[in-house]
Amino acid sequence: MAHARDLSIVLDICIDRVSPSAPLTNEHPDWFVHADDGAAFRLLSDTDAVTDWWDERIALWQSLGIDGFRCDSAHRVPAMIWARLIGAAKRRNLNCCFIADCLGAAPHAIAALAGCGFDYALSSSCWWDGIGSWIADDLDRVGAIAAIGTLTVPTGDARPPSDRAITLASFVGNLWLLNAKPQVSQMEQIRRLNVRRQQHRVLFQTPVVLRSPPAASITLFARVASGSGGIVLALTSPGEPIPESVLVTWLGEAFGGTGASVHQTDETGTLILDITAPRVIRRKGNTLTPAKVAVKAPRIAIEAVSPSIEAGRFPVKRTVGDWINVEADLICDGHGRLAADLLWRAVDDADWQRAPMALVVNDRWAAQFQVKRLGRYEFTIEAWIDRFGAFVDEVAKKSAAGVPVGLELVEGMHLVEATAAGSANRIGQASAAAVNDLLAALRDQPETERLPLLIAPATTALMRDAEHRHALLRVDPPLPIDAERTSARFASWYELFPRSQSGSETRHGTFDDVISQLPRIRAMGFDVLYFPPIHPIGRRNRKGRNNSLTPSETDPGSPYAIGSVEGGHTTLHPELGNFDDFRRLIDAAASQGIEIALDFAIQCAPDHPWLREHPEWFNWRPDGTIRYAENPPKKYEDIVNVDFYAEGAMPSLWVALRDVVAFWVKQGVRIFRVDNPHTKPLPFWEWMIGDIRSRNPEVMFLAEAFTKPKLMYRLAKLGFSQSYTYFTWRNTAEELRAYMVELTTMAPREFFRPHFFVNTPDINPLFLQSSGRPGFLLRAALAATLSGLWGVYNGFELCEAAGLPGREEYLDSEKYQIRAWDHDRPGNIIAEITALNRMRRQNPALQSHLGITFLPCSNEQVLFFEKANADRSNVVLAAISLDPFNLQTAEIELPLWRFGLADDADLHAEDLARDFAFVWHGKRQIVSLDPHELPYCIWRVRA
Repeated sequence: MAHARDLSIVLDICIDRVSPSAPLTNEHPDWFVHADDGAAFRLLSDTDAVTDWWDERIALWQSLGIDGFRCDSAHRVPAMIWARLIGAAKRRNLNCCFIADCLGAAPHAIAALAGCGFDYALSSSCWWDGIGSWIADDLDRVGAIAAIGTLTVPTGDARPPSDRAITLASFVGNLWLLNAKPQVSQMEQIRRLNVRRQQHRVLFQTPVVLRSPPAASITLFARVASGSGGIVLALTSPGEPIPESVLVTWLGEAFGGTGASVHQTDETGTLILDITAPRVIRRKGNTLTPAKVAVKAPRIAIEAVSPSIEAGRFPVKRTVGDWINVEADLICDGHGRLAADLLWRAVDDADWQRAPMALVVNDRWAAQFQVKRLGRYEFTIEAWIDRFGAFVDEVAKKSAAGVPVGLELVEGMHLVEATAAGSANRIGQASAAAVNDLLAALRDQPETERLPLLIAPATTALMRDAEHRHALLRVDPPLPIDAERTSARFASWYELFPRSQSGSETRHGTFDDVISQLPRIRAMGFDVLYFPPIHPIGRRNRKGRNNSLTPSETDPGSPYAIGSVEGGHTTLHPELGNFDDFRRLIDAAASQGIEIALDFAIQCAPDHPWLREHPEWFNWRPDGTIRYAENPPKKYEDIVNVDFYAEGAMPSLWVALRDVVAFWVKQGVRIFRVDNPHTKPLPFWEWMIGDIRSRNPEVMFLAEAFTKPKLMYRLAKLGFSQSYTYFTWRNTAEELRAYMVELTTMAPREFFRPHFFVNTPDINPLFLQSSGRPGFLLRAALAATLSGLWGVYNGFELCEAAGLPGREEYLDSEKYQIRAWDHDRPGNIIAEITALNRMRRQNPALQSHLGITFLPCSNEQVLFFEKANADRSNVVLAAISLDPFNLQTAEIELPLWRFGLADDADLHAEDLARDFAFVWHGKRQIVSLDPHELPYCIWRVRA
């Protein structure tokens, strides 16, 4: 009957224990261990008799029509048991559903269930009070197991649910269990919620994301699909208005805007809002026609405009939702009074938006605006001599000093008359009418009574907009800003070789093998998965293990030797799979909240098809050979380089390389890591990146540019969204402080986004080779907290450190052979990396390299600093030991003054690494960091 009504039947099972009096305990006494809460099964392995018995029971229930199982206390059962039972059940019925109930379990017990095959895992959201920050941890931990299931009320609670609880459970859960009898008045609400869930069925198959920062007055959950809109749930006080600007800030590029300035919650304090896909800014070309500004009076100077890179030669980098704080020095001779407006627009908008600028100090003026869409913006400044404003200043001061102002009042009347006569065609009828009304009112007043009306704030504001703008000057051309995706400044990257994902060194991995690794990577909190080249590998001069020149028949070669008879840069290595497999991987990763990044390496194996089809793209030596690539002392006999400036390569090679990127964009790739961009022409990068991003502003490029600082910075100016850095070789407190000060307080802060990779396939840092597990922990903490962008290469989480003697290279490098990895290797730091990524997601202060302040610390072996977001609503302190061998103790100085507190005040703190809260008393504190326990402390603090 249930199936006839399109209903599924789900059965509760508890497979770890039975009643002590159950007949089974007498039939098989060796199966049980007796405890206070019942008889517990001895679940020893996935092949023992108990597991077989449960497999038979589940099979029987399936044969009777049971469609799924809610697994009570799932965390009390070993993961291998679940993997066996669930796998067997799904082979009998692929659609059989398993729900993990691990409510109240410890984090490590929940994490152990990842990858077992559960379809859903129950969240503790029904206990959430709407305030505690633990909800984010709960969703992260449960979501790492499977899609989230929610209960409307806590189990065993006999009270009817509240409207708010129903709304929350229906939104947060991919699976919603209405485990309470609703009131009659709530039935229509439930129907509407279910209709909405059905309308957004695809969205409800993706993870829910908490987009609001901790302790915010508004809690915002979101389900969004890239480029196709989404749905959000806002929770706040009943009837509280929610400014749209807040939604833009928190949702970033996911929010297309509704046009409303505020949104109103209902009487329960909830608001569900469908959001449209953002209308991205698509430039039609690289040449922008600047506005024609007539500079009529050189008396005004607009100087030191910020943000600006080389006076607008290159765009400033920001992300969607950012506020752009614009400042400039406005200078004019004499005693004239100035006024100024900030103007901004997206480049596909015809009209400018305006905001008045205000004097800050010492001729420095400021205003701000928010970038709300993805793509290119521009802004400018207009300044003019405010003659009526100067009149008001003068007459007010003279009147206050008792100086006669009769003549000045006549001059003020003349200014209003001149404005009334000349404003109709310039400011519109409404403003012109207001000026005429002002003039009539002044004429009706006796001369002695005109002063109050002339100097009234309303009069000053009206005349500011209506009066002819004398000596008007505009910054020309406008200054560009690129509004990129949030992940341009905040993302956690994980790099792996797809061919090493089979679990065996004798079988070449496939894209399907990579898919099987996605839950593991997602559980650690990484959101970008990056592959080295995945193209066919050349056979000529192929390298063997450890970069030898004598490969065996089975050696796979280096993936950076691109091209063979199978194809080149737009072809997949056959052993990885075909394009259907690749697109399935892209989709599978997206469903886990992971984006795929590809390597763009402009180099060719000697048997790349281009050498045969386009010999004019290469620089041939007199003997008919091509010089192989070198980076002394490194030699790459399996690689040759193209010649960008060969006579036959301009521009055909440039266009072909641009088309390679465009090809992979069409396959769904939006992030490219570029190999050695500093060895390719700078004009090529500016042209190619500009061309791609003019049509696809969401595409990002990471520069693997381990080169001189100014060349790294030039590449960033030319369009690279992110760059590798010198972080790998900054190990002392002095080195780290100096580098961060350079990146955050000097010119690079406007255009250079540092990506702190802790290791790469090419770089096995000497520090990690000798520092053991504590060294891996402290380098992970440094990278994850100092920068909004950090990445690890597979093996870092396992503390892989074996290197070639005296060299920063891995022994048995994956660049030259297939590896098999034991991801449960003892001594791994997976839990710590997972926790660091969770801290980053929950704390906006950690989502950028900016906002850092180094604080007093008595020990140079400890780096102590503060990270804070712009409004200081989120402040994080970190103390990280730089010594992987010894206990380090330091006296630190809490930044109480930055909270407006006295030196003996209290500061509330949450230890994010150890998960407990406490209160500090006073400015000076002692911290001890044990490298063999945890060589860092990270605290979220508030006054």
